[in-house]
Amino acid sequence: MPAPALSSRPIITLEEHFLSRAALEAQPNSHNESFRAMTELFEQFVELGPKRIADMDAGRVTMQVISHGPGDLSPALCRQCNDQLADAVRSNPGRFAGFAELPMDEPEEAARELRRTCSGEIDGVKFVGALIDSHTESGLYYEGPEFDVLWEEATKLDVPIYIHPTWPSEQLAAAYQSPHLPNQVNTAILAFGFGWHSDVATHILRLYAGGVFDRFPKLKIIIGHMGEMIPYMLQRIQRVSSQWGKERSFREVWDNNLWLTTSGNWALDPLACILRNTKHDRIMYSVDYPFAKSPNGLNWLEELEESGMVSEEELEGIRWRNADSLLKLNISPALRGA
Repeated sequence: MPAPALSSRPIITLEEHFLSRAALEAQPNSHNESFRAMTELFEQFVELGPKRIADMDAGRVTMQVISHGPGDLSPALCRQCNDQLADAVRSNPGRFAGFAELPMDEPEEAARELRRTCSGEIDGVKFVGALIDSHTESGLYYEGPEFDVLWEEATKLDVPIYIHPTWPSEQLAAAYQSPHLPNQVNTAILAFGFGWHSDVATHILRLYAGGVFDRFPKLKIIIGHMGEMIPYMLQRIQRVSSQWGKERSFREVWDNNLWLTTSGNWALDPLACILRNTKHDRIMYSVDYPFAKSPNGLNWLEELEESGMVSEEELEGIRWRNADSLLKLNISPALRGA
């Protein structure tokens, strides 16, 4: 019996963003505010209803795991943000799931909010993990022992933490921006063009070197954008890091503690590398809405299917099974084309 058509089978995406009322009204971020000039994108960014679902339908997305855009929020504003997202999940339980927003400059509060959102305390809505910026606005990373309270809570709850790029800190901007380039080019190089991908990769190495994965061997971390450059440097990282005195090798951590998403990288060349050095059940499709669009992602999935690079089983994994398993989404059998 032939396999069901691509459009009839589930698709899960999990690097999909919104901008909360709390962030807009109480603690605006200048970078996020700049999106107001892009009217259509901004309307999609702040919306958790028909516009978002229309894009999902156009790309045959079954379920979208939604997370907040970049920028620091206080503990109180994180709660408001997560309550707003929980309302959207409650209104669209078959289409939306949630990653929590956490106040990462206050690790104990971050752990407390992770527990509140992922244990069903928001009127029965249970988030499936959290998505956090790769550093705070002040440039704080998370390998220090003060963050162990968060990693311990994530391990207890058995939920993943998605480490997502964010805008460069003042320190990074000062170090890398060029006086000879236009501001928009500097921003692109430091952020979505290159810099924030290398920043996440560096952060993963800091977590490893800081012993986080030794202290929490069951910790689950997701990174986006085809692995944020790590797959292409994996063997070199493995060789260099073997001299750092850790209990577990970086390769063991890569194989057991890390997952990656495709998120808006519509090319097969990066995936060819990943398929050679990464467990295939660690690869998950994502779009990066609203900055990328679901129909473009669907075109990429169709190109992948036609390429012969993956088996039908592997394609199913990338498209939805791997995310369904990691996040315990329990996609209905009726949606599986079974």
